[in-house]
Amino acid sequence: MNKTDITLKSVYLARKRIAPVIRKTPLIPFPDQKQENPVYLKLENLQETGSFKLRGAANALLGLPPDRKEKGVLAFSTGNHGRAVAWMAGRMGISCTICLSRRVPSYRVKVMEQFGAKVVQEGVSQDQAYEVALKLERDQGLTLIKPFDDPKIISGQGTMGLEILEEIPQIDTLVVPVSGGGLAAGVARVLKAADPAIRVIGVSMEVAPAMYHSIKAGKPVEIEEKDSLADALLGGIGLDNQYTYPMVERYLDRIDLVSENEIEEGMIFAHDTLGILIEGAAAVTLAWLLKNPDAGKSVVGILSGGNVDTDLLFDILSRHKK
Repeated sequence: MNKTDITLKSVYLARKRIAPVIRKTPLIPFPDQKQENPVYLKLENLQETGSFKLRGAANALLGLPPDRKEKGVLAFSTGNHGRAVAWMAGRMGISCTICLSRRVPSYRVKVMEQFGAKVVQEGVSQDQAYEVALKLERDQGLTLIKPFDDPKIISGQGTMGLEILEEIPQIDTLVVPVSGGGLAAGVARVLKAADPAIRVIGVSMEVAPAMYHSIKAGKPVEIEEKDSLADALLGGIGLDNQYTYPMVERYLDRIDLVSENEIEEGMIFAHDTLGILIEGAAAVTLAWLLKNPDAGKSVVGILSGGNVDTDLLFDILSRHKK
């Protein structure tokens, strides 16, 4: 292991730390009869704040020393990380500021404010929101809780890998959404430690997949953000990325892309067949599984979150019914 990696010990410590606030989310069988081999879905949309992000945020905040808690925290986010930090900070009585770009939908902003966070919206990308957060960190002495490129965040997300192994120890393929890479890096680190032969397939949207282009380029790169149904996967990985880029490069077998139409189909499938609401970032997993019905002998797909704009979802469903 090198300095850009995390240890299994850190993942086990994270699990112990966050156990009081984290739900052990269920694994359910994929209901598609075209699947010849067993496929399971990890329902992180049922997490307390509606996404896996609470695992990492809880690990980071609960690990803060008292003086940092007293000064307060801040985060930059495309939505779910900010929601998790705001919820956790409110639970702990810590003042919290969330920096968002103006691209973040209003329904995500309102929830963070309801949790007691101060929301600052500036710029048109997550990278620009990051610059605002860095200035606040310098000027106000707040502690920045990064959304992905931090060992405590990655270790927190990696706890999901422990749960998967305990329930499906025969897993041979994992399908996981990829954005900044905290989730993919953490879970892949755990699974590859258990068995390097386990395939880890990352999935992102065709529109502005920052990690995908970075891996192709052989280094972190900036790309222009564009609108996508998978809005929670938008944002850069940071040109100064220290952890998630090298871990994704090392532990993921590949990253595949799905179209906006395929993401829409995944959201419809979740509603009509599974009876659950998921956001576009989670639907990339279903989109991939629907295209690859025989992905492995024992497959687990992660449904990363359920924080969807219901007006958007109902519009998609109504068009589908016509």
